[in-house]
Amino acid sequence: MTFTKRADGRKFDELREMKADVGVIPRADGSARFQIGKTIAYAAVYGPRNLFPKFLQNSEQALLRCNYNMMSFSGAGERVRPGPSRRSREISFITQHALLPTLDLGDFPNSVVDVYIELLQTDAGTRCAGITAAALALADAGFLMKDLVSAVSMGFIDGKILVDIDGYEDMEVGVTDIPIALMPRTGQITLLQMDGCLKKDELKEVIRIARKACHYIYSIQQEALKARYKK
Repeated sequence: MTFTKRADGRKFDELREMKADVGVIPRADGSARFQIGKTIAYAAVYGPRNLFPKFLQNSEQALLRCNYNMMSFSGAGERVRPGPSRRSREISFITQHALLPTLDLGDFPNSVVDVYIELLQTDAGTRCAGITAAALALADAGFLMKDLVSAVSMGFIDGKILVDIDGYEDMEVGVTDIPIALMPRTGQITLLQMDGCLKKDELKEVIRIARKACHYIYSIQQEALKARYKK
């Protein structure tokens, strides 16, 4: 069957409704909540603080550690098994590398900055929501950053490009999932993954449309930070 329209009525290039808040966890050094559609991500930053064991320390800059976790009842389907999994470790790793290009941690040698990301509710796009929330939390913590990082999960099916795929499109329709994160001001891509095959020109068009979507997400992030410091 040819894919002709989205089940939730959105246009192919339309994002789900978004909400962002900063400073939502009082005892964290920085924190944020980001919701896109039914996917809700919380991020909390702690540090810089002493890193142990000492053999892990870097005398030139702090270590960034990210921990991604889906809560047991975050999904609409079966219960998520608590504790680290192969998937959570993979997403923790790519989140770390998606955020590192925007950070300057040179003022904090031999220390660590921990970022904890919890998915309270999920409906696809979880790693992108987590990265977007984590960037906000790092900004809230006051770290020197070249830019924020904004992320969106793109889809491709039957020659059509979808912006911000939801759980139905991911699990039932079977679109090619293409998570993309970038620094909107510079345009530098910090994450690009793909679970299918696209032609070179198709991928270029996906990235072009993703840039536009990320700039809109960026505006939501900016408004959340402005609201935080108006208080």
